[in-house]
Amino acid sequence: MRALTWQGTGKVSVEAVPDPVIEEPTDAIVRMTSTAICGSDLHLYDVLGMYLDAGDVLGHEPMGIVEEVGPGVTHIRAGDRVVIPFNISCGHCWMCTRGLFAQCETTQTRSQGTGASLFGFSKLYGQVPGGQAEFLRVPQAQFGPIKVPDGHPDERYLFLSDVLTTSWQAAKFADIAPGDTVAVTGLGPIGQMSARIARHLGAGRVIAIDNVPERLAMAQRHGIEVLNFDEVDDIPAAIRDQTAGRGADSVIEAVGMEAHGTPFQSAAMKAAGMLPDALARKATEAFGVDRMGALRTAFDAVRRAGTISIIGVYGGNADPFPMMDLFDKGVTLRMGQAHVKRWVDDVLPLLTGDDDPLGVDDLVTHRVPLEGAPDAYEMFKNKTDGCVKVVLKP
Repeated sequence: MRALTWQGTGKVSVEAVPDPVIEEPTDAIVRMTSTAICGSDLHLYDVLGMYLDAGDVLGHEPMGIVEEVGPGVTHIRAGDRVVIPFNISCGHCWMCTRGLFAQCETTQTRSQGTGASLFGFSKLYGQVPGGQAEFLRVPQAQFGPIKVPDGHPDERYLFLSDVLTTSWQAAKFADIAPGDTVAVTGLGPIGQMSARIARHLGAGRVIAIDNVPERLAMAQRHGIEVLNFDEVDDIPAAIRDQTAGRGADSVIEAVGMEAHGTPFQSAAMKAAGMLPDALARKATEAFGVDRMGALRTAFDAVRRAGTISIIGVYGGNADPFPMMDLFDKGVTLRMGQAHVKRWVDDVLPLLTGDDDPLGVDDLVTHRVPLEGAPDAYEMFKNKTDGCVKVVLKP
């Protein structure tokens, strides 16, 4: 089959790789019909090469048609249309029975000290081949795949795999009360949907922060107020000015280590990615090279006794953290990988009708054949051609 493979920092290519086969009774093989490029894929593309091997298949936002299932899989069968959650969870371990699917004890990557395995996401999370390919082997298919109906194009359901469920968790973790003011840092796909879901869950105002014109315009189409950080010198002060001097009741931090941060942090991250793998891993894990600009904005913009929901991905362990300020303000922090299947029953009913209350149909800006994936990565990374979200069509 053809698949998008990592070949080195800043380099991916579509190559012929072996077709996946059933290896365990709980496996399924799914023929991909749509698979998206995520901001987290850019971390692998640019930064986390020390955790990848040349030829690794990327991608963790897939959906398609079931081709084959193992004897332990009974809730789906060949011909079913399914979305595959980005995290691989068993559904029956201690963590899963508590709805903590991103921490599944059956698939935890214990060699790395990390949570549940993820599709297409390096040695850090199990080095499981991903979904930017013609076919995908799905482990733990007795639980993971989400069966979806016909009647809408793939893009209506595809983002159950990550964007919609991740954004739903981000908004739920923000503890939004009716009428609250919610700030969202970053208007990539997660920020876009987090802002819309915050409105759906009752926020009175949602103020989103970015500097890309197409992203700002997309948010405004859905009733989101925007601040362009190229035009506003002090974003937290601007938010306080609009909230009687208090700040936002909740902040959803949807940028993560894509944030520019300080020149020093940006240079450190790039330098770490160029070290030999063993040294690069130590630099990332022990010294911490994340870029903290978006987090610091969130810390400053939230009101006293407010809540910050961190859904942007961070990778360092030793970043300076303003604990005195956070303690003094009495801030609640919630964060983590999305427990995808925990939120499906809430989100799926909002997708099946014709009214599209979350505006899912207004997210994808580019649909690209699988063979065009390398150029699409560059376009997505550089935010050119009005790119907000790319869906690949294998």
